[in-house]
Amino acid sequence: MSRIAAKFAELKKQGRGALIPFVEAWDPDRDTSTRLLLGMPAAGADLIEIGMPFTDPMADGPIIQAAGKRGLVAGVKVRHILEMVRTFRAQDQTTPIVLMGYLNPILSYGPEKFCVDAAAAGVDGMIVVDLPPEESDLMLPFTTANGIDFIRLVAPTTHDERLPEVLKDSSGFVYYVSITGITGTRSATSASLADAIPRIRRVTDLPIAIGFGVRTPEQAAEASRVADAAVVASALIDLMAHDLDEQGHARPGTVDKVLARVRELAAGVRGKAA
Repeated sequence: MSRIAAKFAELKKQGRGALIPFVEAWDPDRDTSTRLLLGMPAAGADLIEIGMPFTDPMADGPIIQAAGKRGLVAGVKVRHILEMVRTFRAQDQTTPIVLMGYLNPILSYGPEKFCVDAAAAGVDGMIVVDLPPEESDLMLPFTTANGIDFIRLVAPTTHDERLPEVLKDSSGFVYYVSITGITGTRSATSASLADAIPRIRRVTDLPIAIGFGVRTPEQAAEASRVADAAVVASALIDLMAHDLDEQGHARPGTVDKVLARVRELAAGVRGKAA
């Protein structure tokens, strides 16, 4: 059983959903993003998503676009992201790590080599935002061979007829993009989630995580209740970005502020007052 499957099985026994916070690699620098990553499990993260900065992040809104740009300016490369995961695994062997990024950097690195190195570093899952199901053979043989879950994106515009094709050979969990458009711009309505999640459950037994627009503890609680997990990205990146100094560097308390917000989100998911 993969770490992702084991985590969702554990949470199902506890009768609750998962919190999946997001950190952009090397935003605004290696040390700050690594400290955030290392601090997230104790703050209440059940799984963690690491963003891989890319020059043309077409699905990302301005908040995560800016985060990716800061990471690129700091000099991040794919190998540095895998080093972050190795550093994390040196102190945490149980919290699942999912990389979320775009295909081009992986192709440049070499898909097979990337999956071999990612698995060795301790990566559990991959989300490749711009890889359509019809071209999944670019990655799927290598993720499968190396025990990495291949996580698919489903959107409100994904028709019932296409859902089985999109979810074919997927594993880990389903990432439901709860709005049409880019990240961090608005939030899905309760009614739209109530309609969408049963539609997905009819074609898969995988857990469903809701992302794009989950910002508050209340929204995280609802997402993890309606589905199986809440992904929170832009809200955390935005909080950190507003705490950077005039030179774009983290202040002494920046990491603590972001982790405090993760604790609030975790309390919401767990049904406890923050």
